[in-house]
Amino acid sequence: MKWIRSFALFWYDFVVGDDWRVAAGVVVALGATAGLVHAADVNAWWLLPLAVVVMLGLSLRRAVAAASR
Repeated sequence: MKWIRSFALFWYDFVVGDDWRVAAGVVVALGATAGLVHAADVNAWWLLPLAVVVMLGLSLRRAVAAASR
């Protein structure tokens, strides 16, 4: 049981890391991309890089604001 718990904690720390908002944003972007591709038949490859850039900018903004306090 300890091995399973350690494995789950590793993956949680690896995926979520320091900021759960970035992980949630990536999950939302993946879902939106899948929805556009399957439901609307749109070539939505561009959505994930755009989401990564936006999430990085928001994360950096929060980090700079926290460092300036």
